[in-house]
Amino acid sequence: MCGLSSGLYELIIKMLDFVVWLSETKWSIGLRESLYLYPWIESTHVLSICLFFGTLLFVDLRLTGRVFSSLSVAEMNRKVLPLTLFGFLVMFITGLLLFYAIPIRNYQNIFFRVKMLLMIIAGINALFFHKRMSNEAKVWDKDSFIPGSMKSSAITSLVLWSLVIIAGRMIAYNWFDCDRQPQPRWINTLTSCEVDYSLFEGIDGF
Repeated sequence: MCGLSSGLYELIIKMLDFVVWLSETKWSIGLRESLYLYPWIESTHVLSICLFFGTLLFVDLRLTGRVFSSLSVAEMNRKVLPLTLFGFLVMFITGLLLFYAIPIRNYQNIFFRVKMLLMIIAGINALFFHKRMSNEAKVWDKDSFIPGSMKSSAITSLVLWSLVIIAGRMIAYNWFDCDRQPQPRWINTLTSCEVDYSLFEGIDGF
C-alpha cells in the first residue's frame, strides 16, 4: 500500500512538472493572453457541451422507456448519435485547448480532477452502453422491450454527464486554488499544492 501511495505521489509530481513546463511554452502563453481567441474557444466549448448533452439526453431518455416510447431506438440512434459524437469531439478538442491555456491552475483545481474522474467513469459506462445498444437496438424495437440493465445504464449516463458539466462549471471558481492559503491540509494534498506550513503556524483551525 505504501509503495502504491509513493508511486502515485511520484506520478502526481511528474505531472505537475509537466504542466509547469507546458505553461511556459509560447503557445500556452499566447493562448491565455489572447484578447479574442481564448473567449472564442471557451464559447465553442460551451456550445459543443450543449450539442453533446442535448442529443445524448434524447437517446438516454428514450432508453429509459418513459419518454419518446413511440420512436424507434435504432432510428433515433442513427439520426442523433452522429451529432452526439460531433459534439463530443469538438468539446474534447476545445477542452484540451482550455487546459493548455492555463495548465497549472487547471491541473491543481479540485473540481477539474473530479471532472476527469467522472468522465472516465462515464466513458466506461458509455462503452458498455453503446456497444450493447448497437447490437440489440433492433431487437428491442421489435419486442418493444428494453432490458432493465440498459435503463439503469441510461439513467447513470444522465447523472454522470450532468455531474461532469457541474464540475466543469465549478472550475471557474477559485475557492480551493493553491494561492488561497491557508487551506486544510487534505485540500492541499488533493490538489498537490506545495505549501510551507510553517508560515501559517498559530492560525486557528490550521
